[in-house]
Amino acid sequence: MPPRIRAVLIWIIAIFLVYAVVTSPEKAADVVEAAWSMITGAFASFGRFFSSLTT
Repeated sequence: MPPRIRAVLIWIIAIFLVYAVVTSPEKAADVVEAAWSMITGAFASFGRFFSSLTT
């Protein structure tokens, strides 16, 4: 991807994120909380998987 297009896309995403947080902070917080929960759950699953390999 050309650097110019990539920069424009990053700016569009950043502006959208700021807009989403300003217009609806509660929903934005819920989305971040759900994403964080999914990420931590994935890491916990990886941990359980590798732990079960060693036992």
